Amino acid sequence: MIYGQKIRLRSAEKEDLKTFVRWFNDPHVRQHLTMFRPLSMAQEERWFENLLQQENEVFFVIDIDTENHWTPLGTVGLHPIDWKNRSAVFGICLGTPDDWGKGYGTDAVRTMLRYCFEELNLNRVELNVFEDNERAIRCYEKSGFRQEGLKRQAMYRHGKYVDVIIMSVLKGEFILKRFDPPIQQV
Repeated sequence: MIYGQKIRLRSAEKEDLKTFVRWFNDPHVRQHLTMFRPLSMAQEERWFENLLQQENEVFFVIDIDTENHWTPLGTVGLHPIDWKNRSAVFGICLGTPDDWGKGYGTDAVRTMLRYCFEELNLNRVELNVFEDNERAIRCYEKSGFRQEGLKRQAMYRHGKYVDVIIMSVLKGEFILKRFDPPIQQV
């Protein structure tokens, strides 16, 4: 386990797949993801089996402590990791809209970045975010990400084309900010 201030990150288990399918089939959750159609349990099981074989991906479940019981809140991962160039593409999904805006996402992003830079020795982490996902953009900026590019009208969503913002953070930039205490692993 990897602990943040409000969350913990843990490995995904097969038992989590039903929760993932429920999240990804919620249109409110899916609106800021590249997924555009509902997901079946069979598809999620195939994805999970493939994930277990990958050496260039890291995937965690984000849990929050609710009345002394850890409850899944979302997922975070690196897809893929380029070990030679020490870089990775970051992704996060918070599956419970009722918990959006409470700081869990920011804590998960910062905790994952600490893991990336302090444990995996990555130098660069990048991500793509839809231009209309203002909450995520603020979260990423608070965590040290900077906009470095724009894919104009790259995604078709809700009857219109939207821009995709490319953001990244470098190890030196993140380490200098020192948001959180060092990683605690159990």
